[in-house]
Amino acid sequence: MQQVQERPAAEAAPTGERVPVGSPLYNGIVEYLYEEASLLDQLRLQEWGARLATDLVYTAPLRQTLGSARQAATFVRTMQHFHDDYRSVMGRIMRLTGKSAWAEDPPSRTRRLVTNVLVHTTAKPDEFAVVSYLLITRSRFNFDEFDLISGERHDVLRRDGASFKLARREILLDQAVLGTPNLAIFL
Repeated sequence: MQQVQERPAAEAAPTGERVPVGSPLYNGIVEYLYEEASLLDQLRLQEWGARLATDLVYTAPLRQTLGSARQAATFVRTMQHFHDDYRSVMGRIMRLTGKSAWAEDPPSRTRRLVTNVLVHTTAKPDEFAVVSYLLITRSRFNFDEFDLISGERHDVLRRDGASFKLARREILLDQAVLGTPNLAIFL
């Protein structure tokens, strides 16, 4: 029997008040997310890697389809599409920017749209719980089709000088069966 966690791990992080939309702090966090999307879409992976905290946890649990009464239990955290830390993400960056990433040669053309950003304070004054929606289009080779990947991200951003570092990310994908051949891109 699969163990199922009822709530997303990052969902427990918000312990404080919601940061008002339009406030300088909120705007700084949204700007961070937009810049992050741009770096990933432009394949500036080394620059993106510099924005990651060294204690990073980066996960995407599997989703299962359940009836209406069990919607809170649709994510299986004992099996994941990936469960990475800082070191494994940096290893993926090295592989993708080197010559050994056959799954991404030539690289995918992506467009990340980040929306519906909500920010909460946490028990740590320099960390913020951020929920956002993500839609990625991914085009490969000369095909006239493209992949759509959508989901909700639960992040913990940590203040780092004038900007932030990504300390935690859990991607809750909308699809139980992915319509993309691999997850060689970062979400």
